[in-house]
Amino acid sequence: MSHHAHGPNSSPAMLHPTHTEQRFAGSVLNNAKFNKGTAFTLEERNKLKLRGLLPPTVESLERQMKRVKEQFDSFSKPIDKYVYLASLKERNETLFYAFTIAYMDQAMPIIYTPTVGEACIRLSHNYRVAEGMYFSRNDKGVMRSMLDNWRLSDVAIIVVTDGSRILGLGDLGANGMGIPVGKLSLYVAAAGFHPALTLPVMLDFGTNNEALLADDLYIGQRHNRLAKEEYYSLVDEFLMAVKDKWPRCLLQFEDFSNDHCFDLLDNYRNKMLCFNDDIQGTGAVVGSGFLNAVKLSGTPIRQHRIVFYGAGSAGVGVASQIAALLVQETGCTVEEARQQFWFVDSRGLVTNNRGDKLEAHKVDFARKDIPADGQIKSLIDVIKHVKPTALIGLSGQGGAFNQEILLEHFKHSQHPIVFPLSNPTKNSECTAKDAYTLSEGRALFASGSPFDPVEYNGHMYYPGQGNNMYIFPGLGFGAWLCHAKVVTDEMITAASRTLANCTSPDDLAQGRMYP
Repeated sequence: MSHHAHGPNSSPAMLHPTHTEQRFAGSVLNNAKFNKGTAFTLEERNKLKLRGLLPPTVESLERQMKRVKEQFDSFSKPIDKYVYLASLKERNETLFYAFTIAYMDQAMPIIYTPTVGEACIRLSHNYRVAEGMYFSRNDKGVMRSMLDNWRLSDVAIIVVTDGSRILGLGDLGANGMGIPVGKLSLYVAAAGFHPALTLPVMLDFGTNNEALLADDLYIGQRHNRLAKEEYYSLVDEFLMAVKDKWPRCLLQFEDFSNDHCFDLLDNYRNKMLCFNDDIQGTGAVVGSGFLNAVKLSGTPIRQHRIVFYGAGSAGVGVASQIAALLVQETGCTVEEARQQFWFVDSRGLVTNNRGDKLEAHKVDFARKDIPADGQIKSLIDVIKHVKPTALIGLSGQGGAFNQEILLEHFKHSQHPIVFPLSNPTKNSECTAKDAYTLSEGRALFASGSPFDPVEYNGHMYYPGQGNNMYIFPGLGFGAWLCHAKVVTDEMITAASRTLANCTSPDDLAQGRMYP
């Protein structure tokens, strides 16, 4: 072998000293935040020592996007489109965000719900490159210094999860990192945060998902979830480290399980700029859709009877927001507003006397008008008892609103409201087609995941998607931009009411609850 050749066992000392300089010269091509690819001008190529490292043709952003669109369309499966866009983002953020903004309607269901759910399930097996920061129990006492490792000096927004309740998929552990990554892409594309000022964070405090713990390729910590005392101590260290490092930063809690999410929001919402999108964002967007459904129903808002199937963080967040809107609209007390709600969980109708100890977040909405020996155990029996005007699903149980349930619900009002809001699509409590056909076109429908338009009896119905993206980008960006110290209930209610007013008469006439 020639002494100039470099075999697999060559000594690093044999490398020419200018190799380091050469790698640095083209390094901008490997920095997604600055790489423009073929859009670098000749002048830029000369200054950055890129000449000869790219095809000689200088392309406009529009021409690059045309190529991206062609490649995006060549994939038939949503998960393949997701992987393609993720790889594009790893190479060229400018092009990724230009495409996402230009084709928001096509990109959003790929970058976020429903496709992001499948991406999270597969994350350990599809893992390619680290994004954001990870913290574990091993980092106790050093989290503040770890934040100094972040490659950029300032951060405007953090989306943080512990992976314990990812969408309707449950405990996905460290695989849940796909959610903060996807959500921050939407904060950039839909609100205007600079991508360099965003930070996705995974608090990897274990998982109780036995399949993940047994998976050789699982990237997370291989132990069960931490007990409350250790868990809250670690979360507190992280949050206080963020507040010290970036005092203006907005922090959004995402997909924390019910046993932690309410406590974390209550404990920190007045200590730092933060909110929980599952509780407050979901509440605001569904409250907005409900206001529009009430307009179309012809039934005064105080006469509505609302059954919730699912009494977790999202369900209680939605009910609390609708109750707040009821108080503002009618001048009733919040206690009077809560009398219009009936919650159904895994044990049946939530009451104050059914014999179990209710979780704290359910207590305010527990019914007090059901005799101890008259407990109602099933959703169908609750519907027969309540005769609801609105049925809202946040259970994560696909198909829970079956034909029997829907037909019973549709008996009790001329324009019944049905909002199956669980994500992703396979967890939706019913489909748009079932709602429109079984109600003979009378249903007022919105869902958590997208559904195609439905034709019934010669009329086209366009189901609205009650996606949190209507609220969280603007709410978060506005709170950060105005240097708010906390995110108040009044901000969230104002966002909900404003969204409702953005829906045009034409949209409402086509059955859309959202713009």
